[in-house]
Amino acid sequence: MMDTNAQRQLVGLGLGANLGDPETALKEALRRIQSLPGTQIEVISPTYWTPPWSVNEPQPDYLNAACLISTQLNPNDLLVALQVIEHALGRVRGPEQYAARTLDLDILFFGEQRIDEANLEVPHPRLAERGFVLLPLADIAPNLEIPGLDRVDYLLEALDEEALDGIRPAKIDLSL
Repeated sequence: MMDTNAQRQLVGLGLGANLGDPETALKEALRRIQSLPGTQIEVISPTYWTPPWSVNEPQPDYLNAACLISTQLNPNDLLVALQVIEHALGRVRGPEQYAARTLDLDILFFGEQRIDEANLEVPHPRLAERGFVLLPLADIAPNLEIPGLDRVDYLLEALDEEALDGIRPAKIDLSL
């Protein structure tokens, strides 16, 4: 629920898609995020094509990006809103954790908060090991300190080369 007296929080979101029309899915997701109550997109990263992460079945590369938003929504309400957007844009959640998808929206961090609940972990539990998340995030907020981890640019520097293998600029403009 949005508290109209709540101070806005800076939140990082990861965006990805590899089924259907990923460019259209990410653009529409951003448009819908921008329309959430008490929420504004502050900056959107460049886009990257990324090989699927940790999968056994062949699937198309992902189109990935990150954005920073400011919001008055609380973390759980934001999570629900993002899941509604995913569902509206064709996301079907199945048993396979790394299955191909029409849209994936992840909360990477939520202000200075650290959250460890059954349905939400913030900062994102695998943020520090994913090049496809850190690379676009470093494009828009390299000096940002992720609570309990480190600065984004330091996290990116600490990745092993394998975490960045195959990631390449997509040169797709997602600006609204």
